[in-house]
Amino acid sequence: MVTSVNVPRLVIAAPSSGSGKTTVATGLMAAFSERGLAVSPHKAGPDYIDPGYHALATGRPGRNLDAFMCGPELVAPLFAHGAAGCDLAVVEGVMGLYDGAAGRGELASTAQVAKLLRAPVVLVVDASSQSRSVAALVHGFASFDPQVRLGGVILNKVGSDRHEVMLREALEEAGMPVLGVLRRAPQVAAPSRHLGLVPVAERRADALAAVAALADQVRAGCDLDALMALARTAPVLDCEAWSPATALARSWGSAPDPAPQTPEGLELPAGRSLREFEAWGLGQRPGPRPVVAVAGGAAFTFSYAEHAELLTAAGADVVAFDPLRDEALPEGTSGLVIGGGFPEVYAPELSANEPLRGAVAAFAARGGPVAAECAGLLYLARSLDGKPMCGVLDADARMSERLTLGYREAVAVSDSALAAAGTRLRGHEFHRTVVEPGSGTEPAWGFTHPERRVEGFVRQGVHASYLHTHWAAEPSVALRFAGAAAARP
Repeated sequence: MVTSVNVPRLVIAAPSSGSGKTTVATGLMAAFSERGLAVSPHKAGPDYIDPGYHALATGRPGRNLDAFMCGPELVAPLFAHGAAGCDLAVVEGVMGLYDGAAGRGELASTAQVAKLLRAPVVLVVDASSQSRSVAALVHGFASFDPQVRLGGVILNKVGSDRHEVMLREALEEAGMPVLGVLRRAPQVAAPSRHLGLVPVAERRADALAAVAALADQVRAGCDLDALMALARTAPVLDCEAWSPATALARSWGSAPDPAPQTPEGLELPAGRSLREFEAWGLGQRPGPRPVVAVAGGAAFTFSYAEHAELLTAAGADVVAFDPLRDEALPEGTSGLVIGGGFPEVYAPELSANEPLRGAVAAFAARGGPVAAECAGLLYLARSLDGKPMCGVLDADARMSERLTLGYREAVAVSDSALAAAGTRLRGHEFHRTVVEPGSGTEPAWGFTHPERRVEGFVRQGVHASYLHTHWAAEPSVALRFAGAAAARP
């Protein structure tokens, strides 16, 4: 059902990466939250780390809006789902304003997300090495696509009062409002390493202090009232808010695998088909709801909020565990999800937790359903940088100098607990490790773009791959995985 979404909203963009989008977006989220507003945080693109800082700033889950992985048609519905009941939504962009999926025009760019949300854009400009030229730069970004509404500029890394005056005069001449000026403040910069910022879970106390400092900096340097007024100029957005239950129901009929057989002794509700029951009613199965254990903690920080919501709607109880601290899987675990993160940073500690490594290996050996992405793949390997891991896969992993990065189009080439052969998904690779496979497994995915190759591992109930996916794009994978967990004793 199409509804009207009337949430004030801003998209925070920049001419290029490194201009200060995360600083400004996170600071704005925190500053407005301190005013007592319910702020909905969003991030364009596949990034997992920035949403952690957004969540810290707002007290709400950071949510991604990725037009490549989920499709442009889901950007507004996912936004409406996350922003429901909020006073303001702030969307942090990705890379430069007009940068998107390579060779795909505007697809997955911040500009496309802004247009899909009908949201005004605030351009964050690193002004550290320019003065009057800033007007030409901003004019180019404002005029490049007339459908992108650039509502103002926040100047970052301004050096002095005189520098600020020159910048303001140039932008006034160009007719572009200056909504904020931030001076150089390295003391609030978040630390980074080989794949970007250090996640919140690894430095929570320091991250809280950093977010508070960003809020102070933005409050002092930005016109919050003017920014809120700009956010309120966003028109009503007509769309159907995404719902995990509705998404499951709609996906079931198009899932590539056949409908399962009715479980023995199970009576369907009057007037309900088996497909409807499977889509809506896994939680109504006789017996307890299946427990799906999801890895978390400092080593496994990459997760999209919608994954847990889909698993819950599919009838599972989602329980978090920390492979760095917990020596056993959660009681009653009948499905295991190990997402992305930085196991290479914690390889000695993960290796030292022998009881949990043994529990994971035993669960997989019994045929338990396991879905592992990137960091999860490394954890399931025999070793990582020479340190023993779970040994579920006959493969060894190590750090590499080469960064593997980019969007992928993939098709499942093997049946697994996660996806039936033929399931098509778009995903993202982002790692500096390589895996040297052994034998005894089938590939998980066949990549069809931008290059053709097979990748990942399927063995018994295990599906392990470098590919990060967003299950909202194909909810049947969550339904299939919850079903596999429910089928466990």
